Amino acid sequence: MTNKPGVLFVCVKNGGKSQMAGGLMRHLAGDTVTVYTAGTKPGPSLNAQSVESLAELGIDISGEHTKPITTNMLANVDLIITLGSEAVVDPVPGIEIRNWDTDEPSTRGIEGMERMRVVRDDINARVQSLRTELMLNS
Repeated sequence: MTNKPGVLFVCVKNGGKSQMAGGLMRHLAGDTVTVYTAGTKPGPSLNAQSVESLAELGIDISGEHTKPITTNMLANVDLIITLGSEAVVDPVPGIEIRNWDTDEPSTRGIEGMERMRVVRDDINARVQSLRTELMLNS
């Protein structure tokens, strides 16, 4: 094992927000952070607009797939980030759990790719702050 920080991003379907957070962290941190994504109730596929919104930043998550939380993931992380209040993860000894209630522009009538860009930018700002925190603490 290394002292490399590990983080698991979780949303309900693992098709959108958690995948975006994972892709953004991998892009920003490279191999300095172990990154996993999962869903509490994984959906059938990635959200096409989530994939497209990251592609606009030069980040390709099209090869990812939805998946449940596994014991292997939990063995390799110190932090679980849930994205949205709908994703609930039971406490795990030794692992901190934080919730990011991300911006939901659809409540303001913003839909489609414009909505996804707002969500992406909110998650991106949070991921940048988290990466700085992880680097300071590792």
